[in-house]
Amino acid sequence: MACHEKELSLLFTDNERIARLNNRYLGRKGPTNVLAFPMSGGPEPGVDSGMLGDVVISVDTAVSESMDLGEPLEHTIDRLIIHGILHLLGYDHEKSEAEAERMEKEEKRLMDLYMEV
Repeated sequence: MACHEKELSLLFTDNERIARLNNRYLGRKGPTNVLAFPMSGGPEPGVDSGMLGDVVISVDTAVSESMDLGEPLEHTIDRLIIHGILHLLGYDHEKSEAEAERMEKEEKRLMDLYMEV
């Protein structure tokens, strides 16, 4: 899916707010690291919009992940942004093991490209 000339909304929030969003929109309890809400997934699919969608990141969870993984917080947040954007582009690691591997591979490829810059 091409996403030329698209806008992206990013929201950095805390665990409390992302947990509310996670419950309200996905029916899941508790906080998560990143949520993605594609513009094309609404009640009128195929609507031609300049918006790719929304990515919501819990800074609280990002800080915990950063410490757990021993990586700089900036790296963790960059990875979560890429992860969220991939969801907006239709990647879904929860569909199947093959899709999870596909998404992980693309996430790593994009992070490697980003780290080169």
